[in-house]
Amino acid sequence: MLNKIQYISHGDTPQEQLYHIEAVLGAGQQWIQYRFKNTTNTTLWQTAELVKKLCEQYQATLIINDHVDLAKAIEADGVHLGLTDLSITQAKAYLPNKIIGGTANTIEDIKLRHTEGCDYIGLGPYRFTTTKQKLSPILGIAGYQQLLKQMQRLTINIPVVAIGGIQLEDVENLKQTGLHGIAISSLLQNSTDKRTLLKQLNNILK
Repeated sequence: MLNKIQYISHGDTPQEQLYHIEAVLGAGQQWIQYRFKNTTNTTLWQTAELVKKLCEQYQATLIINDHVDLAKAIEADGVHLGLTDLSITQAKAYLPNKIIGGTANTIEDIKLRHTEGCDYIGLGPYRFTTTKQKLSPILGIAGYQQLLKQMQRLTINIPVVAIGGIQLEDVENLKQTGLHGIAISSLLQNSTDKRTLLKQLNNILK
């Protein structure tokens, strides 16, 4: 089951990663994408094992960002791949019966993801975000409207999740474009009342 709200983990140390992941899980978040950049492989893997335990404890879906080998090793629920990562086709062969998500920014990217057979598309960025380096061109609401209409015309029926600097006040407009859901990091992480925020988001997206 593809959640309407995906949390993308953020933190510069294992402690930060685990603190934020446990905090959002405790507030009721059910989908974690573990994303830990600029660290050693050992730290990445060791932290992932602890994240897996947390997700099992809270019965949440765990998606690994980029690292297909890590997703397989810890038996995560799936993987999310950027445009320069391993292809979706290769990932599906390596991780049979797992959730494979892929990033997209243009209609060409979406067509490619469709051909490869990914399970959902992370489409963005919606606006500028500091949590991602090497940002693709910003889409804004008009970009989503245009791309989702093009998908309809091409009869591409893959769930699309918006990503990139999304705030609470953006969600209603994003939903109107026909998106399946949203992927958020700072919005949830920095919230002082995560449980209420998740309820608000779920109410808008349901």
